[in-house]
Amino acid sequence: MTSHQTGRLIGALFGLVFVLANAGALPTAAAVPVCVLAIASFVGLFVALRRVPAPPAGSTTPRRFGRSFLLVVAAEVAVALAGFLVINLVFHAPQAAVPWLSLVVGLHFFGLAAVWRMPSLRPLAAAMAACGAAGLVLVAGGASLAVIAAVAGIAPGALLLGSVAWSLRAR
Repeated sequence: MTSHQTGRLIGALFGLVFVLANAGALPTAAAVPVCVLAIASFVGLFVALRRVPAPPAGSTTPRRFGRSFLLVVAAEVAVALAGFLVINLVFHAPQAAVPWLSLVVGLHFFGLAAVWRMPSLRPLAAAMAACGAAGLVLVAGGASLAVIAAVAGIAPGALLLGSVAWSLRAR
């Protein structure tokens, strides 16, 4: 797989995980179809990614997973962990963990857009960060776990899956 295919596969996998990890907060009648749709979407994207033609012989694809990528991911992990500590030890609000993670993951896409010189990642970054921020507002307002999970967990997962599908539209 090329680095573009690998990056998209990682995005699709995390999208699937976001949906599956948060669907349990929904009523069963909603959770089951959401999970089935997410799994079907992931499988379809996996198949589509495997069919993306290899680059022509002699062409070079930019290195995507070098030092800059690792720095962005390290910063993401550090900020996420620090936030989890504050959320749990200071605010005693574990229901804010999913929105916080969505916010941090969204913001990390701004970093990836910069280091990979891919401004096309900025809308995904903004949308995911907005889902996380909205989820934090919902937590502060006392919303139900199902609403928080839908806004800050399932929607970002759908955004990740959809962005991978969108990236394959011209292929």
